[in-house]
Amino acid sequence: MRHPYLLSACLAAVTGLSACADKGEETVERAFQEVNVVDESNLNDVMLTVADPNEAVSYFARATADKPERIDLQRGLAISLVRSKRTTEAVTAWKKVVSMPGSTPDDKVDLADALIRAGQWDEAEQALDAVPPTHETFKRYRLEAMIADGNKEWSKADSFYEVAVGLTTRPASVLNNWGYSKLSRGDYVEAERLFGEAIRNDSTLFTAKNNVVLARGAQRNYVLPVIPMDQSERAQLLHTMALSAIKQGDVETGKTLLREAIDTHPQHFEAAVRALRALEA
Repeated sequence: MRHPYLLSACLAAVTGLSACADKGEETVERAFQEVNVVDESNLNDVMLTVADPNEAVSYFARATADKPERIDLQRGLAISLVRSKRTTEAVTAWKKVVSMPGSTPDDKVDLADALIRAGQWDEAEQALDAVPPTHETFKRYRLEAMIADGNKEWSKADSFYEVAVGLTTRPASVLNNWGYSKLSRGDYVEAERLFGEAIRNDSTLFTAKNNVVLARGAQRNYVLPVIPMDQSERAQLLHTMALSAIKQGDVETGKTLLREAIDTHPQHFEAAVRALRALEA
């Protein structure tokens, strides 16, 4: 008479064990999912920073094909396309990101950046106009300054450059751009000052070193500035100054500077040698 009760108890025990097993499997599965999310997040970060840009494009292209609704993956693809200098595709990718739910003002700024890289300045200006005025970032104002430069709206450009410089702890590149803007306007003294500031903020920025020599050469000042430079850089800057002197009509000074550049360079300086031969011929 007790067997039915024993059977019921056994069945209850088995059912309980089965439920525990199911809960255990769910817990393990959930734990694996959480680990996978962390791993994926780390991999995404690696792909966006240290990975080869073309490998990153392939990775995010596969990821967006599997999960096209994920805006973070679409954004990763757009960033990777910019890094790999595939500007036309990058513009298309950023336009897709901007159209998705969850898009941010930064995405519009990045779209404008891609458009500028693709030479589509008018569309870039429209993209920036769509960014709320309260969204004040270094990148936004740097791009605004570049567009104002392109439109020859000098006062606006200066204002945007000034704001951009104040919004970053690494202003060397924007100071260099600002200096080049002044150089193109013929304001050589102010251009020289801005290039000097850029070099003080980043002594490795050779573009700014070359530009400060151009600014001095435009003033017929053919003495190299006192800035950090190695022997190879010194030779290249002397070459730049020589060409600037020749352009100004100071040919003999240019020849002297070319000879100094050739003597200074630690290796054979073909460009300077060729220029000197052309002058002496």
